[in-house]
Amino acid sequence: MKKILLISDTHGYLDEKILKYCKSVDEVWHAGDVGNINVIDKIRQIKPFRGVYGNIDSHKIREELSLDCKFICEKVKVWITHIGGYPGAYKKRISSNLENQIVDLFICGHSHILKIIYDKKFDLLHINPGAIGKHGFHQKRTMVRFNVNEDKIENLEIIEFDR
Repeated sequence: MKKILLISDTHGYLDEKILKYCKSVDEVWHAGDVGNINVIDKIRQIKPFRGVYGNIDSHKIREELSLDCKFICEKVKVWITHIGGYPGAYKKRISSNLENQIVDLFICGHSHILKIIYDKKFDLLHINPGAIGKHGFHQKRTMVRFNVNEDKIENLEIIEFDR
């Protein structure tokens, strides 16, 4: 079993509250718009890190991270990207790939809107953790913590902070 902290849209912001949660898990996953390479460096000093770049990220971050991060955690096939849409309204690039690939957990960021939706069409769990940074229109800063246990995603927990 692995404990995961899922964050997105830090926009260069990382405080002690977030780092405290990073310390409580096995891995930290970031769904883009990192904003500053120091965010990646600080998390990597604490825990293993996986992530993708977002539309605001610099050339330096794009050299560190890719557009898509596809991997298997335990027995769960994961796909992380920044701009993906959501069930029934995926971006064309996403939906055409989902037609041809088996994915159990699809993760994206970008919208700053927390969404956790089971997608019946593609038989996957879709998670957008919202935005944990302070830049943007969101009223709450959010992230998601969960366990991957063999082929199951368990104990989903929404963590929120005031802006």
